[in-house]
Amino acid sequence: MNGSPSISTLSAERALRGWWVVLLAALVIWGANLEYRKLALSDEGRYSEIPRYMAQSGDWLTPRLNGIKYFEKPPLQYWATAAAYEVFGEHQWTARLWPALTGFAGLLLVFFAGARIYGTVAGFYAALVLGSSLLYAGMAHILTLDMGNAFFMTMALAGILLGFDARADALARKRWLQFAAAGCALAMLSKGLIGIVLPGAVVVLYMLLRRDFGLLRKIPFISGGLIFFAICAPWFIAVSLVNPEFPQFFFIHEHFQRYTTTVHQRYQPWYYFIPILLLGILPWLLPLVDALLSALRRARSREFDPTLFLLIWSGFIFVFFSISDSKLPSYILPIFPALALLMGRRLADIGGRALAWQLLPVALLAAVGFYFVPYTERLASAAIPAALYRAQTPWLYAAAGALLIGSVIAIVLAWRSKTNGAVVACAFAGLVTTQLAVTSEDALSPAHSTYHLVKQLAPYLKPDVPFYSVGSYEQTLPFYIKRTVTLVDYQDEMAFGLEHEPQRWVPKIAEFEALWNTAPYALAVMGPEKYQELAAANLPMQLIARDTERVFVRTPAR
Repeated sequence: MNGSPSISTLSAERALRGWWVVLLAALVIWGANLEYRKLALSDEGRYSEIPRYMAQSGDWLTPRLNGIKYFEKPPLQYWATAAAYEVFGEHQWTARLWPALTGFAGLLLVFFAGARIYGTVAGFYAALVLGSSLLYAGMAHILTLDMGNAFFMTMALAGILLGFDARADALARKRWLQFAAAGCALAMLSKGLIGIVLPGAVVVLYMLLRRDFGLLRKIPFISGGLIFFAICAPWFIAVSLVNPEFPQFFFIHEHFQRYTTTVHQRYQPWYYFIPILLLGILPWLLPLVDALLSALRRARSREFDPTLFLLIWSGFIFVFFSISDSKLPSYILPIFPALALLMGRRLADIGGRALAWQLLPVALLAAVGFYFVPYTERLASAAIPAALYRAQTPWLYAAAGALLIGSVIAIVLAWRSKTNGAVVACAFAGLVTTQLAVTSEDALSPAHSTYHLVKQLAPYLKPDVPFYSVGSYEQTLPFYIKRTVTLVDYQDEMAFGLEHEPQRWVPKIAEFEALWNTAPYALAVMGPEKYQELAAANLPMQLIARDTERVFVRTPAR
C-alpha cells in the first residue's frame, strides 16, 4: 500500500529521529497565546460562562447560560471546562484549554493513523499539515465547541480506517471499530447527532460505491453499540427526566429545524464553504489540489481502500453542510484531518522541485498581504475605531512576515530536494502566522470584549446587588464579573429557557423602570442608543463607564 520509498522519503525517515524537538516546539507555539487574548464576542463569552455557572452552581446536569436553561448543545465541553476551572481557576486560558488540547491531540491521532496506513513519514507530514492549516490551527485557539467535536470525529475516522485495515488481525480490527464507536459517542456529547450520522453515512456510502457489503460482517454492532450508548445515553436520559422539554427542543429544533430552515439566521449560499476551504487550508492550497488529483488517479485496492474512504469522508461532509440552511465556517473542521492524511501520503512521495513550485504562491500571497496590512485601517467604523486597527497592524505585519520568510525558506529547501526540511519549515510558518493573526484580534478587544470596562466597574460591584442587562446581553460580561445578570426586554437565544423559567427576566422596560426607581442600589448595562432613550425619559442614572458599544450605569445615591 505504501509503495517503494523515494530518496526523499528515506531522508525524511532519518530526519524523523528529531521529531520530539518538532513536537515540543509545536506544543510551545500552540499554547503560547491562550491567556493573552481577552474573551471576545458571542461564542467565547457563551462557552466560558456556561461552564462557569455549572461549576459555581454545582448543577452539572442542566446547562445554563447566564443562569437560564440552555439546551442548544450537549455538555461534554462544559464539563471539561468546568473541571479545568475547578482545578486551575477561572482564567482565559482555562476557558480555551479544551479546544487547544483536543486540537493538539488531533495532530497526534492523525500522525498515528497516517503512520499505520501510509507509513511513518506520511503520518508525520499529515500532522504537520493539519497543525499549520489556517482554519484548524485558528479554531483550536478560539473558544467554540467545534474543535472538540472535530477531534472525536477524528477518533471515529481513525478507528474506521484501522478497523477495516485488512493487514490487522481480527481482534485488532474489532478494538479499533469499538474505538470508533467511542469517538462517535463523544462527538454526540460534544455537538449532537452529527457525531453518529456523519460517520455512519460515510461508511454506508463507501459500501455502496465499492459494493463491498462484506464490511458489515466486520462491524461489532453489539459491543460497539453498547459502548456508544454507555457513553452518551446516560446524560440524555437524565437531562430529559429532569427537563421534560429537552428532547423536543434538542432533537427537533436544534437538529432538523436548524439543518432544514433558516431559524438560526445563518443562511449562506451553497458555495459558502468553497472559499472557507481554500483560505482555511493555507499554506497548503496547491498541495491539497495535487493530493486530491493523485488520490483520484490512484489504483484502487481489492481490500478496504483508505484513500477512497478519506475522499468520501471529505466530500460527503463538505456537501452535507453546504446544502444545510445553517452554516458557519467551523462546521467543515472534521474534513481537515482527512485532507491532511491525503496530503501527507502525497508529500511523502513528491519531488522537491514540484513541492517548491506548489509553495511559491504562498510566498507571493504573503508579500501581497504584507503590502496591504496598512489598509486594514479602512475597516474602521463607529463600533471599531481606527485606533484599534492601528494597534493591530504590528501583529499583522509580523504574521505576513512570518509566512513570507517561512515559505521562502521552505521553497529554497524544497528546490534543493530537502523535502523534509521544506515541509517542516512551511508547517511552522503556517502555525506561527496563524497564531500571530489570532493574537492580533486582542487589539480589537475593547470593541469585542467587556474585559476593559469591567476593570472600571470593579469598585461598584457588590455582593447580591441587582445587575440588569437592558435590551441586550453582553456574552463576555458574566465571566468577567463572576455572576449572572437579569435580562430586561431581551431574549434572543435564551427565549426557550425563559419560556420555561419566566421568573429569571424582566420582560418590559416599564417593569425595569419601577424596579430601578425603588432599588437602594443597582447596576445596569445597555447599548448607547438605549441609554439615550432612557435618559430622555428621565430615568435617573449615574454613568460609570462606557465605550462605543456599551454603557454601564448605577442608581444615583439616595
